[in-house]
Amino acid sequence: MKTENTVWHEQHVSKQQRSAQKKQKPCVLWYTGLSGSGKSTIANAVDELLYRMGQHTYVLDGDNVRHGLNGDLGFSDEDRIENIRRIGQVAKLFVDSGLIVTTAFISPFRADRAMARELLDDGEFIEVFIDTPIEVCEQRDPKGLYKKARAGEIKEFTGITSEYEPPEQADIHVKTDELTIEQCAQQVVDYLITHGYVGGKAASNEL
Repeated sequence: MKTENTVWHEQHVSKQQRSAQKKQKPCVLWYTGLSGSGKSTIANAVDELLYRMGQHTYVLDGDNVRHGLNGDLGFSDEDRIENIRRIGQVAKLFVDSGLIVTTAFISPFRADRAMARELLDDGEFIEVFIDTPIEVCEQRDPKGLYKKARAGEIKEFTGITSEYEPPEQADIHVKTDELTIEQCAQQVVDYLITHGYVGGKAASNEL
């Protein structure tokens, strides 16, 4: 639903000026993957690397956002869609401020991720697929959610009773069952360096 009787107010300081001030190209690192895949772990490892490089960043974590902004939403398909819609809009504001913003959400549906991409200019949305086999996610099960889902205690759980649609052409494809956390994080940072989002020197090698 569109808000009526409002007019967009142009700011005096542009996104380009904010970006130049921070010496980086703002973007959204949109992490998607199953629960327990390692999205938040890798996202925070990347964020720490970027912080050490002097970049300006922020992480929007799925669980954290549900404690506030999206605290009124459940886990039905409709609420999941609204969850991603809101995060897409918030991420757009962060990009406008010149930041490299990370979102770590399951975001199970391709259409919703496409919707988030369409909010941004070309090159500002970077889809990061944290590709971890569900068997590995279940073995990790850091929050005990898979166990509850298998026992029928959670009715709508992605990968078990609710569908997950993996990216068909992710910008960055990370296989956490083959790499260490550090290697996964470096893979993401190397992409940002190689494609000119941040300055620095990409790792030479082993990834």
